Amino acid sequence: MYPQGNEMVCKNCGYKKKTEKNDMVILSKRKDRENVILETVEVLPKTKVRCPKCGHNEAYWTLRQMRAADEPETRIYRCTKCNHRWREN
Repeated sequence: MYPQGNEMVCKNCGYKKKTEKNDMVILSKRKDRENVILETVEVLPKTKVRCPKCGHNEAYWTLRQMRAADEPETRIYRCTKCNHRWREN
């Protein structure tokens, strides 16, 4: 099964399974086991910051280089409750 939008789709038979927003997809090449393992894994660091959408006080964050290398990085947040994404002002 392979990710396609918010679903996992089998390329052989067309079976579809809906995934949750927090699911992490792990693909396995073993023939004797199911090919996809869906589990919620926290892999990003968290910080205390207020979500502008739902008001929750905790979010994951990442740093991205959005502009030229001589300009500062942009911090991108994702709410742990509603998964809303926003940039640091």
